[in-house]
Amino acid sequence: MRLDKFLWSVRYYKTRSIASDACKKNRIKVNGDVAKASKEIIAGDNIEVKKDQINLSFKVIQVPKNRIGAKLLTLHIIDTTPKEEYEVLELRKLSQDYYRERGEGRPTKKDRRDLDDYLDDGSEEKLIIGEDLD
Repeated sequence: MRLDKFLWSVRYYKTRSIASDACKKNRIKVNGDVAKASKEIIAGDNIEVKKDQINLSFKVIQVPKNRIGAKLLTLHIIDTTPKEEYEVLELRKLSQDYYRERGEGRPTKKDRRDLDDYLDDGSEEKLIIGEDLD
């Protein structure tokens, strides 16, 4: 099975064209080598996918004939991604959502003033023009 079709069938990419674009951008490695979308995948191959700024890796157990359901994924691949990669992804998600919850919309004027007060520690002294600094 072609690499782009395989990545689509095991649900790493939503469409086959997105998978082939990732191959063109050299984000996919098979057995340590950058692979084209037309590369044939066989059982035993190790695949590395750079997605969301982390490197996901897995080993192919069995090549599916068609797109498979999420529950059947464990029959076809073994996830070999280090836990540190998932921790980095989790930290990135938490750092982006530290202030506003998703769906709350635009910050109000009060929210902005509260944030400015929080970020301004008051240590900065304002310089008044025309005063002597003795």
